Amino acid sequence: MKKGILLLSLISLLGVVVSFTTARQEDAFATGEFFKFRIHYGLVNAGFATLEIREAVRNNKKVHHVVGKGYTVGMTKFFFKVSDDYQSMFDKETGKPYQYLRKIDEGGYTKNQEGFFNQTKNTVLVKDYKNSTEKTFTVPENVQDIVSSFYYLRNHPKIDKLAPGESIVIDMFFDDEVYKFKLKYIGREDIETKFGTIPTMVFRPYVQSGRVFKEQESLTVWISDDDNKMPIRIKASLAVGSLKADLDGFKGLKNSFKVKVKQ
Repeated sequence: MKKGILLLSLISLLGVVVSFTTARQEDAFATGEFFKFRIHYGLVNAGFATLEIREAVRNNKKVHHVVGKGYTVGMTKFFFKVSDDYQSMFDKETGKPYQYLRKIDEGGYTKNQEGFFNQTKNTVLVKDYKNSTEKTFTVPENVQDIVSSFYYLRNHPKIDKLAPGESIVIDMFFDDEVYKFKLKYIGREDIETKFGTIPTMVFRPYVQSGRVFKEQESLTVWISDDDNKMPIRIKASLAVGSLKADLDGFKGLKNSFKVKVKQ
């Protein structure tokens, strides 16, 4: 697994932050929501990643169209240039994905794929434009792609009711495979950010140790403890070095953003 995939596949990390089941509540987001993240590799400002919700039409129906971008900056760009484009179209009512795009260039490692979901037949047709191939995969019911899962599952009604130590397992389709992803809730914590002190919920996704991460619990994620459930910070202990991503800017939130006032 190349460093660039980890460095600026922030979208894939966000997709597992609040991954629970299929129940929904009042949407935590709306068209126009935009996040920007500053990513550090050790002490180096390595790049940025953005997520934006647009509106599109699919099958004569308005759908959410999320566009995620990742790119290196400064000296990092000269040593390891990254340009990532992740997109997803999903139903506004059910959250189920219709289509995804993964077009990346990470230090010369490239992919150009598009997936088309058939939620009735539980299949996904993956078109690989780089290799000029097409393949259909069987997937579990209610499977999500990486980008759609983040938005779909931010609405789960139990997100505020988990006890520390509880874990959830979900199905996610990525890189031509369905992954069983385990997520553990740690607890609540106030963290200092450029926006002020933010109340957060802390989660620890289980990852594969050895190749990239030091151990299974090397990744920690902080999510705002409000109705937005927005990602605030991500930290990872890598086999070599460490990774940190902080929310750097945002707009278009559907709900009020909570910041604690210092006494």
